[in-house]
Amino acid sequence: MTSEISPFRQPKAVWAVAFACVVSFMGIGLVDPILPALATQLDASHTQVELLFTSYLIVTAVAMLVTGAVSSRIGAKRTLIAGLVLIVVFAGAAGASDSIAGIVGFRAGWGLGNALFIATSLAVIVASASGGFAGAIVLYETALGIGIATGPLLGGLLGNVSWRLPFLGVSVLMLIALVATVVFLPPTPRPARRSSLREPLAALRHRSLRSTSLVGLLYNWGFFTLLGYAPFLMDLDALALGGVFFAWGVLVAIFAVFGAPWLEGHFGTARTLTASLVCVAVVLALIGTFPGQRWVVIAAVIASGAFLGLNNTLVTTAVMSISPVPRPVASATYGFVRFIGGGVAPFVAGLLAEHLSVHVPFLLGAVVVLAGMLLLQTVRAELDTSPEDREAAQEATTEIPAVAEEAITARDAAIHDR
Repeated sequence: MTSEISPFRQPKAVWAVAFACVVSFMGIGLVDPILPALATQLDASHTQVELLFTSYLIVTAVAMLVTGAVSSRIGAKRTLIAGLVLIVVFAGAAGASDSIAGIVGFRAGWGLGNALFIATSLAVIVASASGGFAGAIVLYETALGIGIATGPLLGGLLGNVSWRLPFLGVSVLMLIALVATVVFLPPTPRPARRSSLREPLAALRHRSLRSTSLVGLLYNWGFFTLLGYAPFLMDLDALALGGVFFAWGVLVAIFAVFGAPWLEGHFGTARTLTASLVCVAVVLALIGTFPGQRWVVIAAVIASGAFLGLNNTLVTTAVMSISPVPRPVASATYGFVRFIGGGVAPFVAGLLAEHLSVHVPFLLGAVVVLAGMLLLQTVRAELDTSPEDREAAQEATTEIPAVAEEAITARDAAIHDR
């Protein structure tokens, strides 16, 4: 009966949403290979180019606060579709733009669509997937890993022809995902309960969620410092940069899907996360010490994928399981906090590199990630509780919210169809 709980045996609706997740996560690393080309061809500074990350992630962060309220009023499927439509439109508009300011602005609109999609898609997958909570997280992180890995590869291949093509390519792929979601995700009923706009911020009063979300912010500061500024240190063309970040993304995917569950089972969540965060800090410190050594930077970036993959899975799992609030609310709260760190870090990295030294952003990133590791120790007791006990406690202390109720109905309908 193992096949019945495999995270990879899912209804068609779940696969449609998972495919859309892959394309959505492509947007994170898509621009990496074309950052130097954008700076050169659009006569922009490194700091201006870094705003492609900042506008995208800051808008995503703020919009995460309203995704629950929107979804509980118009339904999960309509929210997913609205997010996908916005991504299709703004990704295409970014590819058609002629200025760095235009691209930055359209990336902000892309971020709004991304927020509507990401928060709702995680709730739908968690409630709709077979294999329970753990299987849903594995599937979600698989989509994240594949998207992060293939985004730079697509960006490098298309960006080697023109910097416009990566944006247009994502627009086309997301249009396919939009059609698949419309066709395969069953209609969701009118929500029985409307979420409040204040719920995600109010959830921060819970120490476990607040602390773990801040760990995510500090970790993402290091993550996006590396992702956003390391391409400028390698002196490679778009295709070669795409290859480097594809190798990095493959390690992210492998360790997110296979490494994290194995290490968590053998050493526990807290111990594994602590070691992984220390390793991320070491990698950032290595780049910060030798920023002029191309092969050191390339090797460090690729190796970091293993640790970033572990963190992506384990921090998400921890937030969603130890939080004493409904999972969609926890997802929105965590997304808001962590994307703030991811959005600010690349812009600050550009400023520090331009006005001080290229050493400084990465050394600062190392210190910030170590601070996250220390903060993690304050929730060590909760993290060391078994995943089964955490899930049982979370389910016992919270009601299933409107989004999850809709997703469960969608799951039942999809299983019936299958």
